Amino acid sequence: MKWYSRTTGDVERELQTDIASGLSVANARERLIADGPNALPTRPSEPAWLIFLRQFKSPLIYVLFCAALLVYVIGDTHDAIIIGVVLIFNAAVGAVQEGRARNALDALRRLAETSATVLRDGRELIIPDQDVVDGDIVILKEGEKVPADLRIIESRNLRVDESSLTGESVRVHKHTEPIRREGMSLGDQTNMVFKGTVVVGGLGRGIAVATGSRTELGKIGAAIAGVDAEIPLAKDIRHLSRVIVIAVFVLSALLFLFGIGAGRPMREMFSTVVALAVSIIPEGLPLVMTIILATGVWRMARRNALVKKLQAVEALGQANIIAVDKTGTLTENELVVRRVFAGERLFMVDGTGYEPKGKIHIAGAGPARAVSYPALQLIGKLAAFTADAQVAFREEQALWQVSGDPTEAAMIAFAEKLGFAREELLRAQPLVEEEPFDYGTKYHAAAYRNGQGMLVVVAGAPETILARCSFAFLNTGVSPLGSEGRANAEDIFHQLSGEGLRVVGLAYRDIPSGKHPQLDDPRDLVFAGFLGMEDSLRPEVPGAVARARAAHVRLVMMTGDHRLAAVSIATQAGIWREGDAVVTGDELKDMNDAELGAVLRRTTVFARITPQDKMRIIEAYQREGDVVAMTGDGVNDAPSLVAANLGVAMGRIGTEVAKDAADIVLLDDDFGTIVAAIEEGRGMYATIKKAILYLFSTNLGELLAVVGAIVIGLPLPVLPAQILWLNLVTDPFMGAALAVEPKEEGLLTKTFRRPNRYLIQSSMVSRAVLMGGTMMVGTLLLFGYYSWNAPLRATTVALTALAVFQWLNAWNCRSDKASAFKGVFANRALVWALLGSAALHVFVVYTPFMQKILFTVPLAPIDWALAIGVSFSVVAVEELRKFVARHMAIPI
Repeated sequence: MKWYSRTTGDVERELQTDIASGLSVANARERLIADGPNALPTRPSEPAWLIFLRQFKSPLIYVLFCAALLVYVIGDTHDAIIIGVVLIFNAAVGAVQEGRARNALDALRRLAETSATVLRDGRELIIPDQDVVDGDIVILKEGEKVPADLRIIESRNLRVDESSLTGESVRVHKHTEPIRREGMSLGDQTNMVFKGTVVVGGLGRGIAVATGSRTELGKIGAAIAGVDAEIPLAKDIRHLSRVIVIAVFVLSALLFLFGIGAGRPMREMFSTVVALAVSIIPEGLPLVMTIILATGVWRMARRNALVKKLQAVEALGQANIIAVDKTGTLTENELVVRRVFAGERLFMVDGTGYEPKGKIHIAGAGPARAVSYPALQLIGKLAAFTADAQVAFREEQALWQVSGDPTEAAMIAFAEKLGFAREELLRAQPLVEEEPFDYGTKYHAAAYRNGQGMLVVVAGAPETILARCSFAFLNTGVSPLGSEGRANAEDIFHQLSGEGLRVVGLAYRDIPSGKHPQLDDPRDLVFAGFLGMEDSLRPEVPGAVARARAAHVRLVMMTGDHRLAAVSIATQAGIWREGDAVVTGDELKDMNDAELGAVLRRTTVFARITPQDKMRIIEAYQREGDVVAMTGDGVNDAPSLVAANLGVAMGRIGTEVAKDAADIVLLDDDFGTIVAAIEEGRGMYATIKKAILYLFSTNLGELLAVVGAIVIGLPLPVLPAQILWLNLVTDPFMGAALAVEPKEEGLLTKTFRRPNRYLIQSSMVSRAVLMGGTMMVGTLLLFGYYSWNAPLRATTVALTALAVFQWLNAWNCRSDKASAFKGVFANRALVWALLGSAALHVFVVYTPFMQKILFTVPLAPIDWALAIGVSFSVVAVEELRKFVARHMAIPI
């Protein structure tokens, strides 16, 4: 039901209520039983044990469990325990980081909980807001939260802050008249108020037309509950895991059949196939992933970004679309006077937010000394008189807090920049009478004692003020406001509006002693000028937008504000450029999905849109294959924060709903932190590629060595227990060290290739085959050399060679083009991992206890020299490849 288009009488009859006396108590009780409480749906919070178990929800984890079971079946209990410990550690880290899962629907419920004053049986009653029912007559007072969606039936200068729901920073004046238009957005329904918004001024009454989940806030809650967007990395790991499962099964079956066909004993082949299957599966990958992500989370915490899920930062690195909200994200959510038209001159004002500091400039010229321009001085004084807001700076929060209308707070700050303090003016010229701003009259008037007479100051909508003016104050004095002067003022008004500024007109009149000021209908006023205000852009935004563009990330603004205001801010931020398209909510409604997809690439501003519109836009980008990060701070942003691949909320000014729906919370509200997170995410992806390359190339080397031996008729170069030892000790040590590899330089400037669905690129495959093939050849040459007269020494040397191959290969994988010898000691963790792995290997070779378990024998210095010398071949081959890639522009 479009309640805004109905008259109050129609609404009264439709809901079977009485405007004068409200519902009866009995009728209200019946409706409450029939419709249910005025509360948003809730679901129980997840217990800690369930969060912990959810960390195991991955195909790769399932395969590793199977591998641990197989290893246990063949009698290797120790290795089964090691795999289990790795999995439990990985799950514990993920569960701790995710923490207690705060529920977005619970936050919505907490936001809306309050009491309500209703009219029942002709009496005013204060009841819990959950007891409000359709048809209740609700009394609205300043400072109260609106308990339900209401159709206004009485407004006495009623003003409501709807920014958390619509994204608009300007307080909305409410009226009672029906609006005869179809498809009105929430921000345009000025005869309606909505659950969860706040009354900031005036008084009013309304009929409850929607409660609980049927309210606009309830619809947002339903939208959050119905959306489950997966972070890209989780999806990529799932695809990679499936490939690994299929590959393990196929290769194991083929190798088993081939070995049996070659005359190998069935028991030997079964043990070998199980060991190689475990080897192919990168047991260290979950642990390495966890370390990489946890390192990124730690780095982001140092940049005042709270990451709620480990995979979130890496996902932001993949984002190629950042959809940003305007109010509170790009802007300070603080109105500031930017343009002043006074004395037929246009002035420009510097400064940030409500801070009373800033210089005045003449448009097109240099700085202006205010004392040299009486018209500028006058409008500053009138602004101080007419603005009745309190502005204070809270040091503990580093925020300006406003009591009253933000428009008047901006006027106070402007007046103080010119040296006028409202308190001092009122001591000299006290307030006598006042007419508050009214939606119908569109002005605020006040009379002040001025000697024996009075000074009447009027502020309001420019067209209303101009219509009541007969004179204009110029620098030379007061002159009649002729048709030319009026036309010039109107042109200035349209110019300022075209820049997306909110324009306020100011006028005055001196009333002689003994005359009444007639504030209800002031006439023959002296026009003082216009103040053009904007929600000031955050200072870090233009630079952050430029860095994002350099990183080949598109930024798109999605806001509930009007088209002109949205384009103005987007232009200042560097998001909108000449030639870009702008789509409004009304235009969006007329588009089908195909038409929307066609305009996405050239649209950078979506204006006057609803939360549902935001979700539709995000889903449209996702259908195009984009990875979307969404930023926001209000309740209206929550559904799109959940729907996006990655939600980013503002921590200081953001609502609890937005913060709970997001994956990352910016603790300092610094938009530039998002760009830093993009860099961090790309660095994490680069590190993940290095770790995957290392794990698969070393595992491939082991696999090829065994397959090669079977093909050419040699005994197995390494035994099943030795394969498990290599895979469960060497790989995790070196892989974990690669996980903390320092970030590469130029991550934001060089072209970023988003990962495919399997996290593996063709270049990674070719490098893995090259390095794995080198390991196979070197291992088989050494094994063949020793195997004729010393079988146990041959397997020990082969085991040692494979171990050294893996140690050295870690340095190969640090970069795809830079030499392994560049910054050898830059990653100290890698050095310590090598020393630790080497110490463990020496322990295996020379300790009698381990010799019995892994079938090793002591090696002589010459054996070590041969193993290490041959193992350096993997570095030599990779260095040659890198040289060709760097100098010959050949993509290998």
